[in-house]
Amino acid sequence: MKKLLLTAVIAVSCLTTFAQDKLFTIGLRAGVNLSQVAGDNLSLASGGKNFTFKNNSTRAYGFVGGIFMRFGKKIFIQPEILLSQKGGKFDVFEDGKSNGKSIDLKLTNIDLPVLVGVKLGNVLRINAGPVASFRLSDSGNLGDSIKEYQGQSANETFKDVILGYQAGVGFDIGKLNIDFRYEGNVNDVVDVKFKDSSTASKFAAKGNSLQATLGFNF
Repeated sequence: MKKLLLTAVIAVSCLTTFAQDKLFTIGLRAGVNLSQVAGDNLSLASGGKNFTFKNNSTRAYGFVGGIFMRFGKKIFIQPEILLSQKGGKFDVFEDGKSNGKSIDLKLTNIDLPVLVGVKLGNVLRINAGPVASFRLSDSGNLGDSIKEYQGQSANETFKDVILGYQAGVGFDIGKLNIDFRYEGNVNDVVDVKFKDSSTASKFAAKGNSLQATLGFNF
C-alpha cells in the first residue's frame, strides 16, 4: 500500500512539474466524424433473385469526443481516449432494377489514438500516428440485410478491433484547440465470412473518415 501511494505521489509530482513547465497538458475535445466504408461490391443470390451491394460515397455523420493528454512542447506525444461514431452507406440493387434501397452501417467505438506532433510557431501544429478502435455496438441495416439474404449475423460481419492511422493539423489559440484529421483503416471494418472464400474476399471493406473537433485544455 505504501509503495502504491508513493508511486501515485511521484506520478502527480511529475505531472505537476510538467504542467508548470508547459510540458504537459490535459483537456477535452469533441466534434464530428464524416465517415464512409469502401470496398468491392458484393453479389448474392437469394430466392431465385440476384442482389448487389454497392458502396455509397455519401459520408455518414457521427459524434466524436473524449479526453487528450499532451506530453512535450515543440515536439510532443498526444494519447487520447475517445468515444467515436463511424459508419457508411450501401445501396442494394436487385438485378434488372435501376432503383436500389439505401442501407446504413453505424458503429460506436472507443478510439485510442497516439499521435506524434510538432508545433510550428505558437499556433499551428501537425500530428500523426496510429489508432486502435474497439467496437462497442453496431446499428443500422447492413447486418440485417446480410442476414436476410445470406443468413449471416451482424456479429460475424463487423470486426471488433480496427487498426488504423490518423494525420492532420491543429491550431492552439490560448486554451482552445481546433483539429482537422483524416483517418484510414489498415484492416477491414466489414469482413463477411461465407463458406465460399472467393465471395468472402469480395465483401471486405475498409473505412475512412474526416474529423473536425474543438478542444479545451486545462
